[in-house]
Amino acid sequence: MKIVIFGATEIGWLLATTFFEDHDITIIENEENFSENFSSLDVSLITGNACDMRVLQQADIMSADIFIACTPLDEANIVACLSAKKIGGIRTICFVSREEYKNTLYFEKSNGMGRDFFIDYIIWPEELLTQEIFRIVTVAKALDVENFADGRARLLEYKVTPNMPITNKKVKECRFTNDTLIVGITRGGELFIPNGETTLLADDKLIFMGTSHSLDILAGTFFHEKEYVKNVAIIGGGTVGFMLAQSLESLKIKTKIIETNYARCEKLSQDLKYSMVIHGDGTDLKLLDEESIGDCDVVISVTNNDEKNLLCSLLAKQLGVQRVIARVSKVLNIPLFEKVGIDIAISPKNSAINEVKNDLAENDVDILATVEQGKGELLETLVKPEFSGKKIMDLKLPAPSIIGIIRRRNKVIIPKGDTELRENDSLIIFTKSENADVIKEFFKVK
Repeated sequence: MKIVIFGATEIGWLLATTFFEDHDITIIENEENFSENFSSLDVSLITGNACDMRVLQQADIMSADIFIACTPLDEANIVACLSAKKIGGIRTICFVSREEYKNTLYFEKSNGMGRDFFIDYIIWPEELLTQEIFRIVTVAKALDVENFADGRARLLEYKVTPNMPITNKKVKECRFTNDTLIVGITRGGELFIPNGETTLLADDKLIFMGTSHSLDILAGTFFHEKEYVKNVAIIGGGTVGFMLAQSLESLKIKTKIIETNYARCEKLSQDLKYSMVIHGDGTDLKLLDEESIGDCDVVISVTNNDEKNLLCSLLAKQLGVQRVIARVSKVLNIPLFEKVGIDIAISPKNSAINEVKNDLAENDVDILATVEQGKGELLETLVKPEFSGKKIMDLKLPAPSIIGIIRRRNKVIIPKGDTELRENDSLIIFTKSENADVIKEFFKVK
């Protein structure tokens, strides 16, 4: 597949590093914006602006399959995508940073106003980030949350602490709840697929899949007792902070939002119904103490500055907050945040890359989500006739992986080794990202 990317941004670099080994990648950018990172990749570099038809022709847009615009300028991304669609008729993916652009572009496409002159897929990373944080916040103590089958099944991630009853026990000895599977463990930064003989250690991060009901019981039994998220503090009243506060209000979760810009505080006060808006600096320890931030169940720092988010998060931990979530703009900073004790570090760019990966999938297997900063993937595929009637234990999968959920019509099944597959069952499979391709190939139509 030939992919043309407009924008030598961090997102452009992440896309290039993700796809260059299996696809023909061309990067378009002004010369002064190219970094040495791109020269180390086996990609074609073209100097110029993709809003210029001549530059698109130089990139051989007519023979390309996908055009992705991810510069910092929404207007340039939109014009470039429309230009690529006009002269090449190819699939276009456009990154935007403002809600009004996303809404307008979707409206024009859904109402047929553009006919053949429209953008195929619009990605607003801040919206994806908000959705991901909201899922995590609503489950006490969870490090990651993914919902499946209209919320009837889930993936939850928890950290093992020294005083838990499962610490230093083998998986088979833990007696986890029925309809629950432990599908992955991250230990010392490395993700692996466990078995019954695997011993759980303090600081392990455990990834479970199961029905929502069974996971609620699991959480209450092993990770927290009747504990619910009641109050949240958000540091940063920008777009993400505002959307998060709106979502938390819908669940009647008591919310405080701290913002340094007074005019923005006035706007937030007008648009939010129940949240407390505080004018101040999230790095002011005295302010945080006066506002009883240490009593919050969760603190979320979502300013546009990584250094500020890190400092705010560390101060919140110092005040005794048990769970802190930080927005990280630079993906490479995520390990640093986790190393110094931040519970959950999330990048909007990682969420956006996952969306693109799924959109570009060329086979019958979808990528539902990634976990542990892309180390693990959740794949979904339909059972083909040749697999119908086979037991899971007889599949002989080509790489370590676990079928965590089976959707059969309206039923959600958490399978065991002797569970038989049926044609058109939908399988949700957990595996390491490095093994995802061989798992996809295994389930492809022969």
